[in-house]
Amino acid sequence: MTQRLLPDAYLFWSAASTTHSSIPFMPKPFSGPPSFLFVLKRMLTLVLLITSTGCSSEVSLNGGGQRFASQADSGARYVFLFIGDGMGLAQVELGRALLAPGDSLSFPSFPVTGMISTSAADRYITDSAAAGTALATGYATSVGTVSMAANHRDTLKTIVEMAEGDGRRTGVVSSVGIDNATPACFYAHEPLRGSLYAIALQMASSGVDYFGGGRPEGNFPHKRSRAVVDRGDIDSLMQLSGYSVVKNSASLRAVMPGTPCIASGPSDMFGALPFDMDRPARDADLALFAREGIRLLDNSKGFFMMVEGGKIDWACHANDAAAAGRDVAAFDRAIREAVAFYHRHPEETLIVVTADHECGGLSLGNRDGAYDSRLELLHYQTISMEKLSGKVAAWKKAGGVSFLAALDSVRVFAGLGAGADSELLLSRDEERELRDAFRATMSAGAARGGQYGAADSFSPAVVGILNRRAGVGWTSNVHTAVPVPVFALGHNAHMFAGFYPNTALARRLMQASGLPGSLR
Repeated sequence: MTQRLLPDAYLFWSAASTTHSSIPFMPKPFSGPPSFLFVLKRMLTLVLLITSTGCSSEVSLNGGGQRFASQADSGARYVFLFIGDGMGLAQVELGRALLAPGDSLSFPSFPVTGMISTSAADRYITDSAAAGTALATGYATSVGTVSMAANHRDTLKTIVEMAEGDGRRTGVVSSVGIDNATPACFYAHEPLRGSLYAIALQMASSGVDYFGGGRPEGNFPHKRSRAVVDRGDIDSLMQLSGYSVVKNSASLRAVMPGTPCIASGPSDMFGALPFDMDRPARDADLALFAREGIRLLDNSKGFFMMVEGGKIDWACHANDAAAAGRDVAAFDRAIREAVAFYHRHPEETLIVVTADHECGGLSLGNRDGAYDSRLELLHYQTISMEKLSGKVAAWKKAGGVSFLAALDSVRVFAGLGAGADSELLLSRDEERELRDAFRATMSAGAARGGQYGAADSFSPAVVGILNRRAGVGWTSNVHTAVPVPVFALGHNAHMFAGFYPNTALARRLMQASGLPGSLR
């Protein structure tokens, strides 16, 4: 028999247990007595916390999960949580740097900023399931686990379920498959994030009013065939549960407010929307799904909506800086929809923007360029590495494509070798690098499609050269443990300042929303 654990119960549980903690595991390189400066900083922080709460009468510190007494007002009625998957500070700055002159991102200018640590209960470097669970429930759990405790028996109540219990409408939006780890953590409970069909089955009974963005990957035939139990087509089950199932923008706009809806756009074999730089202008973007979600969810009792920019992470796994920067900008356009709503309801709306973890170990500056960087060179890349890899696969299948012909395509899609900018001329070593990668790709066995970028060696070589020329560096193809930023705007936004664990962010969000069952 399982039990559902609440965040306030978790504080007692973590205090009594040595195996579960509300603070992710962090190494402790120094265990000696604190220095005077350390104590002084702590005292100043406490003073700032007390004074920042205005007429609040209570501030208690418990591992970063501050308890803020209400300031003679209720919680925010309309609550947005935006998660840039894999988005560290470097990704935010990259997105800003690639905008047109004079343009800016909206969320870095929010009046309240903070930082959160991201580690899982069982690993210093987290995955999206453990990180998503922390943000959705206020609990730390093991990697690969979707809103369940690390014991894989106890289910963890999510902020979506709390909002539903309070009579509010709820929405879950993502640019990747809607049953992918991060969105799944807000409506499903599953021991293994890879059980996609089992996760997708839970949508129909979740009570979520609006699902938008990517399609449920678990519903694809090659995924359903691997499911332990096949209970039928997910779309049909959603319709039987009263959901409108729409797959284009026009149909989505025709859905009446208050109607349960699952909406998706053109997707890849993983259920994800295209990278924004590959998206045809006529197709829906993340901003449209956010805008329509606001329209469908808006009501006098309020709503909670989580919106994930999931393709930022996928671009960083591929070390594709141009695609990552463009998807940060697409993420920001979705946030702007919430900001427009905030301006209509400034006293009742809360917007929180954060990330689940950093990905790729991105640096804006590298050894090759030293202090010289030219991020504008990334504009010469016109398609993502993923799309370039698809073209390379087509060359290989067709046969007869020469290296010189491939170089012509490199000039078109990445600008390398073109005479318009001396920084883009290939050196002999770089041309040799591309030739070797091309030969290896053309002579290798059948390419296998990868979720994160290229299934060949030629495409990463092309994008890697452009990244180096632009002054971009990467240390990894996976996640890192670097803390990630928090930006907040609106009612109770002050609660999100400071440095604290990701679990504390969820608890603060529950409290800031005035949800029953949250820490009060």
